[in-house]
Amino acid sequence: MSWKPGDRPHPTESMIRVDQAGEYGATRIYAGQLAILGDRHPSARAIHHMAAQEERHRAFFDKLIVERGVRPTLFQPFWNVAGFALGAVTAAIGPDAAMACTAAVETEIDKHYAEQLAALGDSDPELSEAIADFQAEELEHRDHALANGAENAIGYPVLSAAIRLGCKVAIAAAKRI
Repeated sequence: MSWKPGDRPHPTESMIRVDQAGEYGATRIYAGQLAILGDRHPSARAIHHMAAQEERHRAFFDKLIVERGVRPTLFQPFWNVAGFALGAVTAAIGPDAAMACTAAVETEIDKHYAEQLAALGDSDPELSEAIADFQAEELEHRDHALANGAENAIGYPVLSAAIRLGCKVAIAAAKRI
């Protein structure tokens, strides 16, 4: 099954496309954070753990893209740069800002995954099970970030709101393009 311009996608196709893009973006955010904070920073071990979970999530969606013939987002090169930059910039502001970034992103991903699970119902058990599993891990990431200084970041309310808005825009764009 291959995509052609004008094809009407199956409803789960946009879910798979946006989730793969989001998980890829998350791996890039953590790579940017680690590039600045380094492996010796106290948060590095937790960031590596979260990054490994995001990589597992991305690999699942990569597999589904191939198996189900889903067209990936055309924004992939942008997510590569933007995700890394977001991680690096927030880490350069400070460890609390890096945690604020994680908390903001994971807050939006939790909402996004909850909406997908409601829309899926019992129509696609494989996808629903994976999303529920990944959602639980994203909540762990958010909770870890909040417990480790996210709300202490300079300008936390503004920083969090800006990152959350960026996530909403990225989700909307990746669903369609």
